[in-house]
Amino acid sequence: MNRQFPCLEIHLDRLYHNAEQVISRCKARGIQVCGVIKGVGGMPEVARVISAAGAEQIGTSRLEQVARCRAAGVNVPFLLIRIPGLSELADTVALCEMSLQSEVSTLDALEQECRRQGKTHSVIVMADLGDLREGFWNAGELIAACVHVERDLPHVHLAGIGVNLSCYGSIRPTPEKMTQLTDLAGQVEASIGRRLEIVSGGATSSYTLVHWDTMPQGINHLRIGENILLSYDLQNLWHISDMDYLRTDTFTLTAEVIEVREKPTYPQGEFCIDAFGHTPEYADHGIRRRALLALGRADVGELETLEPRESGITVVGGSSDHCILDVTDCPRHLQVGDTVSFSLRYSHLLYLTGREDVRFLYTGK
Repeated sequence: MNRQFPCLEIHLDRLYHNAEQVISRCKARGIQVCGVIKGVGGMPEVARVISAAGAEQIGTSRLEQVARCRAAGVNVPFLLIRIPGLSELADTVALCEMSLQSEVSTLDALEQECRRQGKTHSVIVMADLGDLREGFWNAGELIAACVHVERDLPHVHLAGIGVNLSCYGSIRPTPEKMTQLTDLAGQVEASIGRRLEIVSGGATSSYTLVHWDTMPQGINHLRIGENILLSYDLQNLWHISDMDYLRTDTFTLTAEVIEVREKPTYPQGEFCIDAFGHTPEYADHGIRRRALLALGRADVGELETLEPRESGITVVGGSSDHCILDVTDCPRHLQVGDTVSFSLRYSHLLYLTGREDVRFLYTGK
């Protein structure tokens, strides 16, 4: 098939710029960066760019993405950033040099798998400091788990400890939270009698402490994806205005117009529920010129947060395969066959890069 649209354009030169800026700023503070590529479906092309910009590790949450990168010749250390299931341990050891861990039973099973494959695998044991996703809640249990790995699991190497913040519980990374982690690292080091190589302070949201130069000493590893890939969240949702050294135009989504008509803005007839089981509310703005795109929630998830690159265009809504635009005020008189381009958020990328019916166009190589 010669599919042209929807088309996701990946500006590799702009991604390199973002990666280099983030990595150099972290490196100046003694922090190594794991470049996270789960937001782009594990694209090998993006992994290569982030690695070339100086990332010492590439991270993702899906083993299939690691396998795709390996098959494409991406020869860098990989960190599995989702705790592997017992059913995934064979592939974890075969494909990744390191993984995040939070269960003693999984660590024990990992030792057995490493023995079977004749390999050593490194781990970062996770602490939960309030975000309530993965990690040991009790400090004593975490320390005991680390001692167990160090003394009893010869094929599992304790590389360090880490934390995740702001992904589930919306807990802000602060200097106080990072100090909690470094204090915990100190207790682990005292218990095992050596220094940890890694104290991993979180993901994109933790980069704010690098930017503001408030990251405590002792944090030496961050797992950064969105702030390299899009740099949307910190600049637009956290309203950090002086982070404009990072580009937000790294991806462009273009979709094709398949219908243009003037129509009422208030649905006509007896209301029920929409295709997703919701009962939306509608405002009556009279007759407006509307364009229908061959793009839907199946492609991007939330349509309403797409940002048209042209003035005078508003995303009204849509369904699984259609996006409805109000183009009444658009200076360009859109017609069937024309295209409309959008800026994206992280959730849009997650959907788009998992689709087989979206064209990927790599530019700026």
